[in-house]
Amino acid sequence: MQLANRFISVVIPVYNEAANIRALWKQLSNVLHGLDVKYELIFVDDGSTDDSAAEIRRLKKSHHQVRLIELSRNFGKETAVTAGIHAAKGDAVILIDADLQHPVELIPEFITKWQEGADVVIGIRKPASDWALLTNFTSWLFYKIITLISETKMVPRSTDYRLLDRQVIEEFNRLTEHQRITRGLIDWLGFQQDFVVFEAAKRIDGKSRYGLRKRLQLAFNSFVSLSLFPLKLAGYLGVLITLISGATGVFIFVEKFILKDPWGLAFSSSGLLAMVMLFMSGVILSCLGLVAMYIASIHREVINRPLYVVRHDREYQK
Repeated sequence: MQLANRFISVVIPVYNEAANIRALWKQLSNVLHGLDVKYELIFVDDGSTDDSAAEIRRLKKSHHQVRLIELSRNFGKETAVTAGIHAAKGDAVILIDADLQHPVELIPEFITKWQEGADVVIGIRKPASDWALLTNFTSWLFYKIITLISETKMVPRSTDYRLLDRQVIEEFNRLTEHQRITRGLIDWLGFQQDFVVFEAAKRIDGKSRYGLRKRLQLAFNSFVSLSLFPLKLAGYLGVLITLISGATGVFIFVEKFILKDPWGLAFSSSGLLAMVMLFMSGVILSCLGLVAMYIASIHREVINRPLYVVRHDREYQK
């Protein structure tokens, strides 16, 4: 495939990254010019309160490859990325953060793997030695839980730094849910994947805009969007409680009133009453679980994801 005949879109979500905009533009331009490829740089300003939008406008005036999508307020990174993907015109889209932690020099490797047949090329972040212990643990725990409860398998330490083929973009644009995790939806679509492992660079300016609260919200949205297990949890607990309390209650009744306490366990009547109440609580939770099954069915219909996704072979120009 001759890259000169291909068009690459780079989508960059931006939130208060004015100090990094020009440095990122310079790095991207140098790499993409070196590839002799047609490209566009789509900066999506997610309601920044600094001069991010103004800095992008200055670039846009003198560089026709630069595009700006300015959101009316801060909608969140996932929405900003989605807006950029919707606007992208390229044969492939590269998603990259504006904080300069995603190594731009690896873009040729992403494109090479795309040329070799991968529809999605995912950047996998190496665990940095200076990561906080809590960050490492919570990241490991998130991927462990999402793997256990979700039908969509997410690769540990996968990032938003990735390349998407045009057919992946078209299918992604059909997805309509509002509470979303972009990388989870891309993984849900399937397609042929390949990986690029990288070590994240240190932030040149400022601090991360993605704090603990946003990370927790993203994790919660991931569980809700990619798994129905939380919805069914009450039902599972109800069945477990019903079985255990029912068996225990029968044992207490037989031991106390039929066998006349041959083992001297001396169960009180209030203990038996507690088992009955626990049993009824289990029945109620089981009923909630049954209702949850119907809600899960409604949930699947409301998010309106396609029933299936077809992958077409790509013909490359040699």
